[in-house]
Amino acid sequence: MEIADKWIARGYHAATVLRIVGVNEATYYYRKKFHLREYAHNGGRKIPGYSLTLDNRRVNDEQVKEWLLELVSGEENVYGYRKLTRCLQRQHNLRINKKKVYRLCKELDILEPQRRIHLKHPRRIARNQEITGSNQLWEIDVKYGYIAGEDRFFYLMCIIDVYDRMIVDYHIGLSCEGKDAARIIKTALWRRQLFSKPDMPVIRTDNGPQFISHVFEDACDTLRTEHERIPPKTPNKNAHIESFHAVLERECLERNVLSSYQDAYQIINNYIEFYNNRRLHGKLYDLSPVEFIQQLALGHIKPFVVKV
Repeated sequence: MEIADKWIARGYHAATVLRIVGVNEATYYYRKKFHLREYAHNGGRKIPGYSLTLDNRRVNDEQVKEWLLELVSGEENVYGYRKLTRCLQRQHNLRINKKKVYRLCKELDILEPQRRIHLKHPRRIARNQEITGSNQLWEIDVKYGYIAGEDRFFYLMCIIDVYDRMIVDYHIGLSCEGKDAARIIKTALWRRQLFSKPDMPVIRTDNGPQFISHVFEDACDTLRTEHERIPPKTPNKNAHIESFHAVLERECLERNVLSSYQDAYQIINNYIEFYNNRRLHGKLYDLSPVEFIQQLALGHIKPFVVKV
């Protein structure tokens, strides 16, 4: 209608214009007479981006995707989306239907026919080892936060050094994808000046969608870092980053009202700066991560071994 109005206003013959744009003359003049507008179909109800638990707690769709990936990586990999729905309902008390699970499975490309495709990057299972220094093992995970003032979620993805407990780098955003994980790996290596070193840290993650993506796996290969993933339902294998996120929740997020994304960004930036530089850590002789690294380099404290 708007296109037809524009050309007719320029002096072109109305019948010719309407025939070209495919609008019936009667329809056109009827809408002109009663000032009716054409509305574009909005595609249905807006996707909320979260599911509810039985006690009405919101769970971000990205967290649900991570649970689905854990299920299809474990003994539940024989299930289709209908039985995966039942698993989510039983194991996580979610109020979720099979239609939504089908949509999430389709977005993850884990519906039954796709599971038989040969993986470009086979999964390396996290192994037990002893860490004797910094830059040997880094753990990464994603935490989801809720901004009450804007009724939406934000994402925080952090890299922690298992030995010195420093948050080496992190990503805060309204989205969190494989490319973001690849980027902070690269900047973390730059911060630690490791590009010229022969040995790179092992990167340990869970089975989240960011970490099984081709862009993240390709980045690990390019950067010569070994990527290992913990088995499904074993968060203790990623204990150090899980512990940091629990501390962040308790000491930062629960004590501040997040009215906007800008608030969340500033508050978390300030807390991580405090955590790295000034917060005392019991496992580090009551030193902050920065102080621990300095004192260890000077030989003022005794090195130890971390078993993971």
